Amino acid sequence: MSHHLVLGAGGVGRSTTTELVALGHTVTVASRSGRVTERPWEALHPDAVEVVRVDAGDASAVRALARGATSIVNAVNPPSYLTWDTDWPPVAAATLAAAEATGAGLVIIGNLYGYGRVDGPMHEGDPMRPAGHKGALRADMWHQALARHEAGALRVTELRSSDYFGPGTTPRTSYLNDIVVDALLAGRPPFVPVGRPDAPHSWTYVPDVGRLAALVATRDDGWGRPWHVPTAPARTFEEAAADVARLAGVKARRVRTLPRPIGTAAGLVVPFMREVRETRHQFERPFVLDSDLTQRTFDLAPTPWEEALAVTIAARRHAKLATTAAAL
Repeated sequence: MSHHLVLGAGGVGRSTTTELVALGHTVTVASRSGRVTERPWEALHPDAVEVVRVDAGDASAVRALARGATSIVNAVNPPSYLTWDTDWPPVAAATLAAAEATGAGLVIIGNLYGYGRVDGPMHEGDPMRPAGHKGALRADMWHQALARHEAGALRVTELRSSDYFGPGTTPRTSYLNDIVVDALLAGRPPFVPVGRPDAPHSWTYVPDVGRLAALVATRDDGWGRPWHVPTAPARTFEEAAADVARLAGVKARRVRTLPRPIGTAAGLVVPFMREVRETRHQFERPFVLDSDLTQRTFDLAPTPWEEALAVTIAARRHAKLATTAAAL
């Protein structure tokens, strides 16, 4: 049994914690608020996890929490998409310093932004060619961490996922949950603000992220390189919407999209629409993650698409009922 520090209590942080507890380990979960209402690990071992409040950009605080930990899992999700340039650097610096000072391995939960515009399925060995400042920021974070690994200062890996879906995601972190599943369950057509409804797109199931993170954090053979989280075959927005409607037993509805010129114009006055310009290629053309190397190396398979989607639908329905009951 070993101890691990998980920074971030969103869907990925909670999933990673639950998987670590299932493997017999103890965990400190650190979040900005120190409040975690959903604690799925308690069904396995109620005393295996300590939840604390911390600013993940506070280097001394993170270093203190990491003492005695086998790994640090950076599952932080900055609260605003508009402030990545200021939110991410202190977190990256703090986690690198803590890993170097304590000897804990650093597992970075990453994404695919660094690859930029691609012409085929993405592989771990593909070069980083970011299409904008957000992708450049994430690529720089990885390059800095890898350089310190190669210098022998620490151990690091990065786990890269496509867009998340699944139970336990926080608001505005899942296109599939927020735009497709919730809309169809509410009897509305899905409305996609950027992209095409017929472009193949990879969707990564949050519990699969946690499963890989826990496995890599507790082994010795995953350090010094990135890994792609096991992810089911790509589905377009149209295909995903049809699958959700069928599995949920609700009326199928046509996916609507915002015309590109209108989205571009909206970026002049709407900060969020301006920020998504650099990533809209991910939804306008095939954006497919290849996770075969991870699956072979760690003997892992992605959760089957329909099984994952059924669990997601049930979770979203339960959350809606709970919200409604609380309001009465």
